[in-house]
Amino acid sequence: MAGESDRLNAIVTIKPGAGGTESQDWAEMLLGLYLKWAARHGFRAEILDITAGEEAGVKAVTFRVEGENAYGLLVGESGIHRLVRISPFDQAARRHTSFASVFVIPEVDDRIEVVIKPEDLRIDTFRAGGHGGQHVNMTDSAVRITHLPTGLVASCQNERSQHKNREMAMKVLRSRVYDLELEKRREEARKLEEQKPDISFGNQIRSYVLQPYQLVKDHRTKLEMGDVEAVLDGKIDPFIHAYLVSRRSTGAPPPASETGP
Repeated sequence: MAGESDRLNAIVTIKPGAGGTESQDWAEMLLGLYLKWAARHGFRAEILDITAGEEAGVKAVTFRVEGENAYGLLVGESGIHRLVRISPFDQAARRHTSFASVFVIPEVDDRIEVVIKPEDLRIDTFRAGGHGGQHVNMTDSAVRITHLPTGLVASCQNERSQHKNREMAMKVLRSRVYDLELEKRREEARKLEEQKPDISFGNQIRSYVLQPYQLVKDHRTKLEMGDVEAVLDGKIDPFIHAYLVSRRSTGAPPPASETGP
């Protein structure tokens, strides 16, 4: 069952879990995975906001994927992603487990009405911080917008123009307010329909194991792939398709896409 927002562009936020450099590096690996996936499909991916880790990786990143049905394809990626590997940051070469959260929301377009009152906004400007490397153009005109009634925040530092940064941050904020309203509807649907125990949105949805064996397993659909490097290179279509088939067959609502921890 296609969702009403499936046709829209997607806004994706990745944040590492506890574990410092390990999980921050994993978050950046996931960023690379999705950027490569988008490129394979001819989608335009644009990083809107990124905070680099102290040693490696990222503390948070938000990016936009533009293309027909981008949200519908990526919505099943929302949840906790788990990595097991020999740590490149551990001198003793021990095995580490890292977690990162992926949040996917639809980018609302002009056909969807989202009412946001100007008096409900606080707009701050700041200098883009951290080393964005190739991911971000450093500017002195980054914009952060806070929606006071909900506490939702959106920021953009990608453009050199403060006006363009404000325009894009407002797009992200409208999308997050819209997604909050959608989530209220999803919650009502979940109350009416008991979900199967293997569909656990918001929990660990997929594991990527590099050591002591190589395997990627989706814990909702039970799909497994042994070529971990290919998956990390953006070849995640089998997981996307398996999730969409499962979603259609169970009639389950799309996962709750959080607006941030």
